[in-house]
Amino acid sequence: LPHLFSILEAFSVFLHKHCPVVAERFSPTPWCWGGRLQTLVCVLLKSRPPVTYRNELIRTVDGGQISLDWVDNEASAVYPQSSSRPTVLILPGLTGNSQQSYVLHAINQATRHGYRCVVFNNRGLGGEELLTPITYSAASTTDLERVVQHVKGLFPLAPVLGAGVSLGGMVLLNYLARKRRESGLVAGITISVPWNALKSSESMEEPLNWLLFNKYLTNGLCRAVTRHRRILEKVVDVDYVLKARTIREFDERFTSLLFGYKSCKDYYHDASPDKKLPNTAVPILCLNAADDPFSPQIAFPVSVVKSLPNVALLLTAHGGHIAFLQGLFPRGENYMERLFSQFVQAVFENPKDIKKACGIKEDQMSE
Repeated sequence: LPHLFSILEAFSVFLHKHCPVVAERFSPTPWCWGGRLQTLVCVLLKSRPPVTYRNELIRTVDGGQISLDWVDNEASAVYPQSSSRPTVLILPGLTGNSQQSYVLHAINQATRHGYRCVVFNNRGLGGEELLTPITYSAASTTDLERVVQHVKGLFPLAPVLGAGVSLGGMVLLNYLARKRRESGLVAGITISVPWNALKSSESMEEPLNWLLFNKYLTNGLCRAVTRHRRILEKVVDVDYVLKARTIREFDERFTSLLFGYKSCKDYYHDASPDKKLPNTAVPILCLNAADDPFSPQIAFPVSVVKSLPNVALLLTAHGGHIAFLQGLFPRGENYMERLFSQFVQAVFENPKDIKKACGIKEDQMSE
């Protein structure tokens, strides 16, 4: 059975009542047990539900722009009023955007319940031009703050839940820790978050993980730099960056420089959300698999979570990275999507109950 870590019995009871999937035995696809295989098969086989987006470009204080992809769900029978329709804000992974299959599936689940969705594409990854030589990092929460303010400004009566996947989960947790009770979000959910960036990079540099994943992701990062070369060569040695063979080398030559860190080690320390959880003040559910090659089990903050009333960590033995495939033909809805669907609905439909379960007083949160 999945292990659910939470200090408060009340939060655990709430989750068992409203998210029955937490009590289910997670049985991975029989021919696809290992974390590496789950991760690869998911990328190759997973279906892509059709989603039509409305794109919006918003400007940032530094003169840059952020691409948001909206699914307004105007046909929502449950929430016909646009002004108060609950909204899921989705943060994709390292080189991901609104076209990833896990994003499309999440939107499919949320819109079925009548909710609105908006995908926050990291700078330079949403099809938009980079107007300033600034991209994104796991430690920087400035752009997320801008996006939340924008969404809340458009729909002040609509509750907003943050959903972060992999690197997007790191950004979300760092934001929730930084903003505490002023986050503008009613809750958060993370999937396959790397808890410690240094330990993650060490795991990803194991020969097989480098061959299967690290090399591919590093190439994706370099492609993005090449696409925006004209503006980025003002601040970095692009040719040197493009010779990076690992994510860590890329971060040493690019990300840590761009965001003013003395070293990549300093950046990774700042980016890691494991020790920052005690600063968060909204209900948070985190799903991780023990065989995730991106997020090693040794880094899971079990003891930290056990001391916090508002955070629950759900650990499965299998599931890989953003995979959690089940059934003989694992193309459709899986464990991860069912958990996401149930938790989002639980948060939006039981706002008072979840606050009470997490020991949060009504006047403690700014929504």
